[in-house]
Amino acid sequence: MLLVTIALLLSQKSITALAIANPFWSADQGIATWFHERLTPLFVTVLRAFTEFGSGEWIGIVMFALALFFAWKRWWPSLVTFIVAVPGGMLLNEWLKIVVHRHRPFVDGPFVDWSGYSFASGHTIGATLLYGQLLLFVLPALKGRHWRMLCVLSAVSLVLLVGFSRIALGAHFLTDVLAAMIFGIIWLMLCMIAGKPMRRRIARSQSVIPLPDGSEALLAPVEQRTLPVRIPEAN
Repeated sequence: MLLVTIALLLSQKSITALAIANPFWSADQGIATWFHERLTPLFVTVLRAFTEFGSGEWIGIVMFALALFFAWKRWWPSLVTFIVAVPGGMLLNEWLKIVVHRHRPFVDGPFVDWSGYSFASGHTIGATLLYGQLLLFVLPALKGRHWRMLCVLSAVSLVLLVGFSRIALGAHFLTDVLAAMIFGIIWLMLCMIAGKPMRRRIARSQSVIPLPDGSEALLAPVEQRTLPVRIPEAN
């Protein structure tokens, strides 16, 4: 349903025009060339370590482990949200690559072995969706401000590292990475809005205690405690 909505909102013609008629083309090419001319074996090794945090293999491992955990805990709303948000957004990005048909910055060179199309960055949108959705899961359960800030900074840092590594390795232009981040955030917002009625139904059926800010936790429902009943003493 969400895929159809996105496809209707972003037509093939408008997306293709946006990517091809790129007003930042000179900056894109200049940044890509600057990094490409300064690649060394050690730098490439470090960059490839960063880029693994957005690779399909790593995302698949994390998703498999979390899916098993959610199923074991019977946190079905979290499982459905996770599956729709992360793989759904990555499939949408693959459709976008085919529609836009933008080529990679470099296809030849000592450190270049890329295939497929460039817009938008698959590693970057994968990292945005994975760590962004995990952040949405964890934040409602955290009470301390320092822990919340630490989780936000960690998620943002991982996404930025993945995006930077893709640019520096010559796999994507700057606009490919920025577009992937923006599309990933929009997709997570749409998934959160679409899943809100489901979470409310589950909350009502299982008597979930609402959070102080009025939102519902995306993870396990809070166990309702039975308060002792005071019996008035007879005079």
